[in-house]
Amino acid sequence: MFIIIGSNNNLFADNSDEIKRIVEGNKDAKIIIIAYESLTCGHCANFHKEVYPELKKEFIDKGLVKIEFRNFPLDMAALNASKIAHCKNDGDSNLLHILFRNQKKWAKGENIEEANNHLKKLLDSEGINLDFERCIAKKNIEDYVLNDRIEGVKKFEINATPTIIINDKKFDKTLNYKNLKKYIEKLI
Repeated sequence: MFIIIGSNNNLFADNSDEIKRIVEGNKDAKIIIIAYESLTCGHCANFHKEVYPELKKEFIDKGLVKIEFRNFPLDMAALNASKIAHCKNDGDSNLLHILFRNQKKWAKGENIEEANNHLKKLLDSEGINLDFERCIAKKNIEDYVLNDRIEGVKKFEINATPTIIINDKKFDKTLNYKNLKKYIEKLI
């Protein structure tokens, strides 16, 4: 049995292990960015390659911005990859960034079994040691991932990825670093 606690849908399993949100930055930052993403979304991967590094350097590393990565899987491969990203349950973003950076290596195949095999190969090649089948089968992580998606639709009317929320308002400009920087600077 799983219980939903709090407004951000943190899930606690029977053994009271909270699934940790993948977050970077100062927990007390004035500006909070929520990034709703699907791990199979090419635009999301581009955000991680082109926009995120500058955002991290200019705002996150300086303690001005906290970013929360939220799950919005668009297909089974993205759902499984999201479960893998949360499986170690340490809140660390390194695996998430590896998955986006190498998306073309694993987010492919004619069926979910092929995609899973590519994902396993990537994890092995990156030296990431986890029990793939156990991670994919964890119902509490699946519920957590899917609750992120449900909350995104209900609270922010998310219908595409990536969608960026800044201080509880949907960022509605073209998602590039220039526009994001300009918007953030107005909030500082």
